[in-house]
Amino acid sequence: MTEDVCTSCGRSFADGLALDPPASRRTRGWVLVLRELVVLNVLFIVWRVVGSVSVFHETGAFARGRWIWDAERTLHLPSEAALQHAILGHATISKICNGYYAYAHAPLLAAMLLWLLWRHRDQYAGWRNLVVAATGVSLLLGFIPVAPPRLVGATEMIDLAGRYHQSVYSSLGSGISDQLSAVPSVHIVWAVLVAAAVVMASRSRWRWIAVAHPIVTAYVVVVTANHYWLDVVAALVVLTAVYSVLHRYRPRLLP
Repeated sequence: MTEDVCTSCGRSFADGLALDPPASRRTRGWVLVLRELVVLNVLFIVWRVVGSVSVFHETGAFARGRWIWDAERTLHLPSEAALQHAILGHATISKICNGYYAYAHAPLLAAMLLWLLWRHRDQYAGWRNLVVAATGVSLLLGFIPVAPPRLVGATEMIDLAGRYHQSVYSSLGSGISDQLSAVPSVHIVWAVLVAAAVVMASRSRWRWIAVAHPIVTAYVVVVTANHYWLDVVAALVVLTAVYSVLHRYRPRLLP
């Protein structure tokens, strides 16, 4: 087998790699980490910007919310209102649910991606691509405004976060993200991706604990009256569709 040789100096590329000082490798590693941090921040900023834009198209949002609620009753899905009423008398549980909804999704997603970048770099790009694609599709669908249960009177649900002054929204159309982008639930999209990445990349026997994250998230987004059950289903459909399309046309871009 012939060895690739640098024509200008007569040294093989393998020799060049061997002579590459550790400091240089560390520098490239930090450059990669910083680059990916920029990508993650851009993704988060785009998510916020899209949310602020979609709020200017409120027409039909409440009618769509009522339609989803009625469709769930036709399908005999469990009542989100009954689930919420079960914890209304428990302030501590309610506050924990509000906190989990507000603060768990983005930090855990970032932690998962950074963990992959640091410990499983060969799998990082595939998962990042899946996160970006699934989030992008969710944001596009978010341009169609849908009012969450807490804003639809027919659901008889309250704003649980507002009750304890933990709301990330100050008024309609303001706050961390848009209030009328209920479908699909980006919280669920990210939570499922976090759990899937941990289970598939890790070899620890404790990795299955990560599955609790999407389960808890599904409970929290519903009990806080920020999403319907069908928003959760829509998130799973989006993930399945995005993965299927990427797997068919760009299989090398996937984990």
